[in-house]
Amino acid sequence: MKKSGCLIAGLVVLGLVVIFGLYLVGVYNGLVGAEQTVESQWANVQNVYQRRADLIPNLVATVKGAANFEQSTLTQVIEARSRVGQITPQATAEILNDPQKFAQFQQAQDSLSSALSRLMVVVERYPELRAVQAFRDLQVQIEGTENRIAVERRDFNLAAQDYNTRIKRFPAALFARMMGFQPKAYFQAQAGAETAPKVDFGGR
Repeated sequence: MKKSGCLIAGLVVLGLVVIFGLYLVGVYNGLVGAEQTVESQWANVQNVYQRRADLIPNLVATVKGAANFEQSTLTQVIEARSRVGQITPQATAEILNDPQKFAQFQQAQDSLSSALSRLMVVVERYPELRAVQAFRDLQVQIEGTENRIAVERRDFNLAAQDYNTRIKRFPAALFARMMGFQPKAYFQAQAGAETAPKVDFGGR
């Protein structure tokens, strides 16, 4: 009877170990899935930022055609875009996993948003520029891109929040760091800019 009892107890313990092991596997797979979602959303953010950067050369070329346009304002946009362009694709993974680099990345992008907003305010003084069809086309594209940036940043924050919550829950908190799961940073709203930057060329 003792041997039978020990066997049963051993099987129960083994069963519990297997169940717990399967549970841990499920937790691990859940973390992997959540991290993949964050990385996928990060790629979406990168795409919309790149889309904006690609539009700026055309914008600059069009604005330069206006007589006596304020060069200092245009220079700020060019310089802000240059700083953004210094971030290589290879650095994006490091940015995602390093809060300090993430903050620097956001600062560079937000500086470009601010420079663009200032440019659009100045444009209001140039009705002849707003009358150019190429400029109006850029208006639509830039407005759409700025709005898309706001959406993708919000979706990224939601994905990062879900992931960060998962790695803090028990039992994931016991092994997440050891398995390489690092907390992700969030995009922060610009001071006084809770909504997407307003890009309005007027004349509509």
